[in-house]
Amino acid sequence: MTVLFLGGTGTISTACSALAVERGLDLTLVTRGGNDDRAPDGVEILHADVRDPDALAAALGDRTFDVVVDWFAFTPEHVDDDLRLFRERTGQYVFISSASAYQTPPQSLPVTESTPLDNPVWGYSQAKIACEDRVWAARDAGMGVTVVRPSHTYAPWTPPFQGGYTVLDRLQRGAPVLVHGDGLSLWTLTHHRDFAKGFVGLLGNEGALGRAVHITTDEILAWDAIVGSLADALGVEPHIVHVPSDRVAAVDADWGDGLLGDKAHARVFDNALVRSLVPNFEATIPWAEGAREMVAWFEAHPEARVVDEDYDQKVDRLIGPFL
Repeated sequence: MTVLFLGGTGTISTACSALAVERGLDLTLVTRGGNDDRAPDGVEILHADVRDPDALAAALGDRTFDVVVDWFAFTPEHVDDDLRLFRERTGQYVFISSASAYQTPPQSLPVTESTPLDNPVWGYSQAKIACEDRVWAARDAGMGVTVVRPSHTYAPWTPPFQGGYTVLDRLQRGAPVLVHGDGLSLWTLTHHRDFAKGFVGLLGNEGALGRAVHITTDEILAWDAIVGSLADALGVEPHIVHVPSDRVAAVDADWGDGLLGDKAHARVFDNALVRSLVPNFEATIPWAEGAREMVAWFEAHPEARVVDEDYDQKVDRLIGPFL
């Protein structure tokens, strides 16, 4: 099976590329070259800006693929470009949407693929919903399409917090760590290797055509527990300070949108559909194990231990009144 990834070396896609090659897929990546060291052996890499339609068309020539996956489509215009280029050149176009597009705040749990798409807060999610509209229109016109909705998926080098590595740094030096709300809202953190098991099983899968599928772990954690597991991996005691999400939003609109439009609300997912389509799918990496892997990764990569001074100072200002 010939597969094209537009991208393929990012937080989620790196693990998907590795598993696709492991399972014998003939995989081609189109990247700008910045993270080619993450690409597995055995892939073909073409260099082009995937958001430049002319450059992408030139890089691909007249090639066709059984499956095309765009990891970097964030606006309806991006999807329009894809559909123009690939409508007659693939049997399955896979659009990467987002579970944050689901009804926010959720009116019922667990979330299923039939949960309405409605996010009145976060522009990122609203754009993903508009992208899906384009994809469904292409399906109705006869194109083979699949929509995949990841929830919060992480790699060892991407801590699942605003501020990234800076949160690990604050924990290590005993500084207070900001957790939104009361720290008890429920959340899922999916390791990218677990996500890949479900995702690669959807490629070339006739049962996935014309459908939307989310892929998450079944482990459910409160945000305080998420921070606690990372502190355990670091061998420290966390000093957690709770700050209302709307207070964060008043200081940092982008951070606030990601909270009020997603992370401030409980998210529990029903993964029955992906299991029916990919019977061997099982998420087996709990966050406690992922946190230990993350700590080990940063210990092995000192160049990545970069503190975001702006975030650091912002957190100090936000938590000050709550100490």
